[in-house]
Amino acid sequence: MASKAAPSCRLVFCLLISAAVLRPGLGWYTVNSAYGDTIIMPCRVDVPQNLMFGKWKYEKPDGSPVFIAFRSSTKKSVQYDDVPEYKDRLSLSENYTLSISNARISDEKRFVCMLVTEDDVFEAPTVVKVFKQPSKPEIVSKAPFLETDQLKKLGECISKDSYPDGNITWYRNGKVLQPLEGAVVIIFRKQMDPVTQLYTMTSSLEYKTSKADIQMPFTCSVTYYGPSGQKTVYSEQAVFDIYYPTEQVTIQVLPSKNAIKEGDNITLKCLGNGNPPPEEFLFYLPGQPEGIRSSNTYTLTDVKRNATGDYKCSLVDKKSMIASAAITVHYLDLSLNPSGEVTKQIGDALPVSCTISASRNATVVWMKDNIKLRSSPSFSSLHYQDAGNYVCETALQEVEGLKKRESLTLIVEGKPQIKMTKKTDPSGLSKTIICHVEGFPKPAIQWTITGSGSVINQTEESPYINGRYYSKIIISPEENVTLTCTAENQLERTVNSLNVSAISIPEHDEADEISDENKEKVNDQAKLIVGIVVGLLLAALVAGVVYWLYMKKSKTASKHVNKDLGNMEENKKLEENSHKTEA
Repeated sequence: MASKAAPSCRLVFCLLISAAVLRPGLGWYTVNSAYGDTIIMPCRVDVPQNLMFGKWKYEKPDGSPVFIAFRSSTKKSVQYDDVPEYKDRLSLSENYTLSISNARISDEKRFVCMLVTEDDVFEAPTVVKVFKQPSKPEIVSKAPFLETDQLKKLGECISKDSYPDGNITWYRNGKVLQPLEGAVVIIFRKQMDPVTQLYTMTSSLEYKTSKADIQMPFTCSVTYYGPSGQKTVYSEQAVFDIYYPTEQVTIQVLPSKNAIKEGDNITLKCLGNGNPPPEEFLFYLPGQPEGIRSSNTYTLTDVKRNATGDYKCSLVDKKSMIASAAITVHYLDLSLNPSGEVTKQIGDALPVSCTISASRNATVVWMKDNIKLRSSPSFSSLHYQDAGNYVCETALQEVEGLKKRESLTLIVEGKPQIKMTKKTDPSGLSKTIICHVEGFPKPAIQWTITGSGSVINQTEESPYINGRYYSKIIISPEENVTLTCTAENQLERTVNSLNVSAISIPEHDEADEISDENKEKVNDQAKLIVGIVVGLLLAALVAGVVYWLYMKKSKTASKHVNKDLGNMEENKKLEENSHKTEA
């Protein structure tokens, strides 16, 4: 080019080659660009009217220039120098603004815009700074667990592809971790990729943990510089499993130790508060000094009442660390005497006892034919109504499912007993004969009539209740007849007869059999009558005593009267008193 230029142009090239002087007022100008973006550098020189061309160059580290772009003011043409690292990346506008696409770290240089006239060269330098945001920091190579009171590598914090390089900081629960001898050791490293010139930062943390670090989050951050200043990016939280030794042992009883009964299965579970928890323990049963080695559970099946006692467990390697639990195996025994089916005779005595033996106070309930009794049964003289199905039932309320029951089926037998009654109908046309029968098993009744008479109703029977029932017939006898009632069961055959006069002959009726309820009413009335009679006798006795005292006083006052006359008067009074007493 220099060989083809006019003489005036030779001067210009001489000026380009020579050291140009920076114009007053043009200082350093810096363009910040993000990695991969387009770098835009305006030419900060006013374009002169006699401009010949404009040119851009950059300076090598040794200060030598490398021209990269040329634009003529007359031909409006742009030429780019053959610089491999800027091939197809440059663009020079009409106002001589230079753009570099896909910014790289190697673009960090001092670029100079040169505007050339025939008489002078005007230069404006621009410094390019390229920034690359690092990747989000990540905690890698994390320890599977940390042990208390031991300095151990917790992990590494890594952040890649940064320019310029950044700085890594560790945090525990949001607070910065500072190096501390024997407790916190932080080692920082950085490495640059020779191709991309990007940095990878790594920081390893060795940490002496304690139980206070349980569930504590650890994080790290990278601080770097970008086009707009300093920034910080944080990693995700990491929580570490903290191992610590067992300091206390506890023992559990399953099911709940308040509800264990005979026949249950008991599971003893031993726990240590360390992390990880102990996997083996020694279990001590009541009366056995040697422990049984097992996992953290030990099961006893079908326990009996003699299993009541203290159960213990301890660590295998530290027997002094021990725990215990008192277990009560609840039991309930019931003995009913007599029990099963019992047959007794009416009037017999039958003592009944329901004996309870239990681990604590038990409730007892008596039932007869599914009806609850107010008290336990006692039989000094059995009646037919005492027969039935008796159940003694007991339970421990605090222990679910612990119940016992025994039953007694009482049968009261008796030979047939007969009582016959008769009653004339108010019309006088018929008589009713009733045969009252008592006995068990139920006696069968048969009637026999001797004599002539019209039988109106052969038989009519009442319900059989509490060993009693009756059968009756209604007759109109034309002459005296005899009725025979026969009652028979498995025990005996009983016969009773009753003479009945002809319907034309009046006779005294016999009272019907009195029921138990009516008997009670009659007894009450009898008691009332006896009470009235006793009261009247006591009143008469008091009146006699008073009169005797009165007569004794009168005798003393009349001693001067003739003795015979006195005797006559006295006899008269005694006779009167005798009559009064009789009255």
